Amino acid sequence: MTSRPYHRRKHLYHRRRNVTVVSLLLLVLTAVLGPTPSSAAGNDWWIPDARPAPDSGIGVTGEPFTGTDAKGEVRGFADAHDHLFSNEAFGGRLICGKVFSEAGIADALKDCPEHYPDGSLAVFDFITKGGDGKHDPVGWPTFKDWPAHDSLTHQQNYYSWVERAWRGGQRVLVNDLVTNGVICSVYFFKDRSCDEMTSIRLQAKMSYDLQAYIDKMYGGPGKGWFRIVTDSAQAREVIEQGKLAVILGVETSEPFGCKQILDVPQCSKQDIDKGLDELYALGVRSMFLCHKFDNALCGVRFDSGGLGTAINVGQFLSTGTFWKTEKCTGPQHDNPIGSAAAPGAEAKLPAGVSVPSYASDAQCNVRGLTDLGDYAVRAMMKRKMMLEIDHMSVKAVGRVLDIFESESYPGVISSHSWMDANWTDRVYGLGGFIAQYMNGSEGFVAEAHRTKALRDKYDVGYGYGTDMNGVGGWPGPRGADAHDKVIYPFRSVDGGSVIDRQTTGRRTWDLNTDGAAHYGLVPDWIEDIRRVGGQSVVDDLFRGAETYLGTWGATERHQAGVNLAKDAPATASSAEWWNPFTGYAPSRAVDGTRDTRWASEWSNDQWLRIDLGSTHRVGRVTLDWERAYGKSYGIQLSADGSNWQTAWSTTTGDGGLDTVRFAGTPARYVRIVGTERGTQWGYSLYEVGVHSS
Repeated sequence: MTSRPYHRRKHLYHRRRNVTVVSLLLLVLTAVLGPTPSSAAGNDWWIPDARPAPDSGIGVTGEPFTGTDAKGEVRGFADAHDHLFSNEAFGGRLICGKVFSEAGIADALKDCPEHYPDGSLAVFDFITKGGDGKHDPVGWPTFKDWPAHDSLTHQQNYYSWVERAWRGGQRVLVNDLVTNGVICSVYFFKDRSCDEMTSIRLQAKMSYDLQAYIDKMYGGPGKGWFRIVTDSAQAREVIEQGKLAVILGVETSEPFGCKQILDVPQCSKQDIDKGLDELYALGVRSMFLCHKFDNALCGVRFDSGGLGTAINVGQFLSTGTFWKTEKCTGPQHDNPIGSAAAPGAEAKLPAGVSVPSYASDAQCNVRGLTDLGDYAVRAMMKRKMMLEIDHMSVKAVGRVLDIFESESYPGVISSHSWMDANWTDRVYGLGGFIAQYMNGSEGFVAEAHRTKALRDKYDVGYGYGTDMNGVGGWPGPRGADAHDKVIYPFRSVDGGSVIDRQTTGRRTWDLNTDGAAHYGLVPDWIEDIRRVGGQSVVDDLFRGAETYLGTWGATERHQAGVNLAKDAPATASSAEWWNPFTGYAPSRAVDGTRDTRWASEWSNDQWLRIDLGSTHRVGRVTLDWERAYGKSYGIQLSADGSNWQTAWSTTTGDGGLDTVRFAGTPARYVRIVGTERGTQWGYSLYEVGVHSS
């Protein structure tokens, strides 16, 4: 879930088709007779035996592609960020309408009760869209005012709209289970608890219920096109069958109860392990560790403008602290907060408390990855889970990438353009996956072209993150007179299907005049990208499924390297001693925990020596510095402890977690030699790792 700027067209009109007498009679008959058997279902595996009636049209004909290409790779588009069931989140009344209903489409696609009769009480609608929030609340069958590309409070993921996207070539969908306890608590309307994990559990259940609902149409368990998968091999098999592989993710602000109040964590390592185990058992394989508000695990990448001010108020209400900024130390930066007012949100602050102002040259969150966050990242690695770095502050992302690089761990995802673009090369270098937010075709194409060289360098495909039901805004109409508009009908990218305008009830949508109003218009949006930007961008997108599975599979296969330094004998030039209750002996740097550290005396020329016990090929050393780091230092190797050779050195050390790689060299002894300190203190290392490669 994210909130992003987007363009609105002032002259949006809705194209309506008159319903003929014959079609009205057919509608009545289908309502009376119930589900309609498919005459082609015996041969056309993609057509259900019985679809609920009445129901939405699909607007796609032709058989979905199956199998692999000539290289043995799966094909298809990958949506790395969607929220199927956010209507169940935030207290249950923020997003109106359901993904499906056993009672039928009329029950599923109806507005929230308080939106009747004219939207006057659609508070969140006018907060997010502007105006007075008034709209026609009627969904099925007229859909006069919703779903729409700029209506952020109405269901966009009705199941048959997702079916249309699948029929149009999509083969991966990441369903991020999402909520926010603070938004829930301050919103006027709700019909359930605001507990985040309770909502996550419900959304996971609803995902499996949707799978069963679709399976029933196709004759029983396992037969439908919507397949929740829990490993990459299973996903590959599903896609080869021509079906949609659905991966469960989590995007919430206080996972496992890990909020912080006045900088005090409200969770423990045990809470993190218990929470990850529960999520894994539910089928979750990717997740965010922070979202919107700083928590006990990490700082966030800010929101901007009035929305940023509102979220900063929520941050204070949740944590007791506002965002804090500092000057950035590298090219990466967080979003500027600005000073835009949000009167409705600011009114909720205690008397005498106001949102602080922020210096324009200080755009980085002072909060990075906390010690608990470091533990959570490594706990996810142990479970072979993929980590979403969008919404993390650049300080937190930098530390995450350092950790992953130190272990050559590929499981990193940027799913909807909330990552600083300067991280792109490092993410691809690890083997991670990147998707762009569902922007308008011109903007999407421009960004895709900007990063094309890196995709070619790493030979990877591209993804998109629709963020539907995520309160973000979606591509508006480019107009019926655009010279490169979508021409209906058109063929799918693989050439095997014909895609026409999509109709639900009495409403027919056209991307040119309606924009990306709901999930069913994803194929139309991709065709718009093709017409605006050419086939090459779409070709990269069509490789998205394979690349996503490549990242996931590599994450599952990852094996932690043997740390040759773990519990090895260590000596040093000195060890600081000033606190009788804490020891800083050399052995503390090789005991396998960041809870202890070695610290030298406060002078430049110091060293730490590790005896590996026997000769090994050494090619990688990791150094996890405390605040007292080495600015100039080198890695020396020796076979006998007397004759040393320098394998690597630097004069520009900046602390943090350093991963040093060099040509594999036989050695029994490893020595870190410091020649210039980065602070007024000595040298201090939480942990040193020594690896063969």
